[in-house]
Amino acid sequence: MDRRQLLALLAAGTATALTGCSADPAPHRVTPRLSGPTGTPAPSAVPATPTVPPAAANAPKAAIPAGNLTALPGAGSNLALTVDDGASAEVVGAYIQFAKDSGARFTFFVTAYYDAWTTHKAALRPLVESGQIQLGNHTWDHPDLTKLSATEVSTQLTRTKTFLRNNFGVDGTPYFRPPFGYHNASVDKVAAELGYTVPTLWYGSLSDSGVITEDYLIECARKYFNAQAIVIGHANHPAVTHCYGRLLDIIRERKLSLVTLNDVLVSPA
Repeated sequence: MDRRQLLALLAAGTATALTGCSADPAPHRVTPRLSGPTGTPAPSAVPATPTVPPAAANAPKAAIPAGNLTALPGAGSNLALTVDDGASAEVVGAYIQFAKDSGARFTFFVTAYYDAWTTHKAALRPLVESGQIQLGNHTWDHPDLTKLSATEVSTQLTRTKTFLRNNFGVDGTPYFRPPFGYHNASVDKVAAELGYTVPTLWYGSLSDSGVITEDYLIECARKYFNAQAIVIGHANHPAVTHCYGRLLDIIRERKLSLVTLNDVLVSPA
């Protein structure tokens, strides 16, 4: 990364910090071809045994509600952490290790252009097969889908659908996350024709699509790690890799259970 890119990222992170933690599905910018950090991040130490409170075994699942999915329906104490993009192979790898060490369950929304997903295929696939980590479709290279033709939207989703199926044995249906949260009826129609009937948004963000401090990330987690929330994070920059232990502390303090979307939702009959 050259000096100009670094300054731009730092500026983006500063702007985020000044505007506060964002709850609503608001734009976040990821440059498609952005290289991840060159150094290997040092994740927070996490015990080797699972420490995340598990979701209730065999608990009844709720039907996926119609329209945009922004929170888990019904009462409960679940938290759906959803992690987007994958610009940094190091951060994707750290998230995978976090899952192995802590028992954390979460959903990756994969931008399949990034090399991180093939770099960590061998480590990630068993977690996907076991259901501990779920994969959803976040397009091929993160464009604003509302500015594309129907054919281009289809290509974006189909390329990642094929990538997921070929590499991980799943295709992410019915969940897709439109980049920046931008979608419309035309985009949703094309997505639904490919099996992606659930535009998956969020209410609450770790605000880490750009460069932020670890303390700011934890501030956002404390604001938005609540029962039945869908919270968005990003596998782009290393701050989160130093915060896993502190994130677990919040989850345990609030008696929350980390879940994938498949853990708690089912398509209506």
